[in-house]
Order: sequence, then structure tokens, then C-alpha cells
Amino acid sequence: MSPRRNRPRGGDQPNESIAGEAGDRYGGFQRSESWQGEEWAVRHVAGASAVGKRYRCPGCDQEIPSGLAHVVAWPSSYGGVDDRRHWHKACWNAKDRRTSRVQRSRNAPRY
Repeated sequence: MSPRRNRPRGGDQPNESIAGEAGDRYGGFQRSESWQGEEWAVRHVAGASAVGKRYRCPGCDQEIPSGLAHVVAWPSSYGGVDDRRHWHKACWNAKDRRTSRVQRSRNAPRY
């Protein structure tokens, strides 16, 4: 008996454009939202794709631990890699209800 083949036999080749999309790579989907008169690119990142790094949420100034699902947002008109910000999902949804300045306690570190 011959061993089982795990690869498909010719014919159908995988579509490179679908496999290389950023949404699939980072485990989430991307859309555009309007906020403060600007268009923002917003990507939801799955927890399994967020392993290895920790980020600080600009909405609440708390740490986003490694492996936690979150949102990455940047201005789509001029935003690049350096303009991306990682937010908690709840903080991104509540961004219009927050004050303009984050309130810190007296002994909190300033990053």
C-alpha cells in the first residue's frame, strides 16, 4: 500500500492574492471609519495573532497584554507603520465618550 498524499494533485493552485491579504495574516478584518474629521483604517486583531508583544492603549493608558484580541487603528490619509495605535476593543468603541486628556494618578509613570 502506498502512503496517503496530503497535497492536492495538480490542477487547482492556491490563490496568492487571497493568501497574502493582511486581514488573514493578522487574524482579523480591516475597515475604514470616520473619527474627528479623519478617515481611519481599523483592523481587528485576533488574540492568537497578538502573541509576542505588549502594547499601551491610548484610550485608557493601560497595557494590552500579549495574546489579547484588540484593535489597531491609524489615519488612512497619511498614516504609516509609525502612526498605528493599538487599542482595547472597548476603548476604541468608547473613544467619543472619553475626555481629551487621560487622567493619571499622582504616582503613575508617564510613558
